Amino acid sequence: ALSFAMLGALADALAAIAADARVRVVILAAEGPVFCAGHDLREITAHRADPDGGRAFFDAAMRRCAQVMQAIVALPQPVIAQVQGVATAAGCQLVATCDLAVASEEARFCTPGVDIGLFCSTPAVALSRVVAAKAAMEMLLTGEMIGAEHAERIALVNRVVPQAQLVEQTMALAAHIAARSAHTVQIGKAAFHRQRGLPLEQAYEHCAAVMTRNLLAEDAIEGIGAFLDKRQPVWRDR
Repeated sequence: ALSFAMLGALADALAAIAADARVRVVILAAEGPVFCAGHDLREITAHRADPDGGRAFFDAAMRRCAQVMQAIVALPQPVIAQVQGVATAAGCQLVATCDLAVASEEARFCTPGVDIGLFCSTPAVALSRVVAAKAAMEMLLTGEMIGAEHAERIALVNRVVPQAQLVEQTMALAAHIAARSAHTVQIGKAAFHRQRGLPLEQAYEHCAAVMTRNLLAEDAIEGIGAFLDKRQPVWRDR
């Protein structure tokens, strides 16, 4: 569960990774039958005994969760969710927030807050940005669990693989990305997320400026030269 302590640990880990140039791709994985169960409902319930009924803790927990999700988006390196089991509520939000997701055939997803009187409003932020509006609303309004193949059809995950191949297939995807120029990948991830929030004209203006800067980078010079020379590029990550 995404307890307050777990969210803090994730925030610290992401901050350390962001500053480590040796890390080219991040895989977010879990063990057991559950990938992530969302917020810790026992912890939330315990804070109802606070003098303010839990308001201050609830606000702090939601803000910390939002900060972790935004840290994943802002992380220079691509993040791949390796989903081996159930991802519910904020756990589903976590999968939707990652840049890519590989799921086992046994993985399941849902946003079941509506079943307990707590609409999954913050998970809706990430979910609505990766799947079509009606698909997101169906998950949010019904709370029903969907299978991995359904999740792939609505683009919540990129690939569905047998459970026995999950680690191998996720690592292969990560290795494929890691073999590219880290500088180029970082430029691309940042531009992708930035342009999504812009109107069409501004999005093109922003990305045209990004591509101009990218063309002047050493790795772009090397990569284009290698392509024209029919040889493998040697990346310097700058």
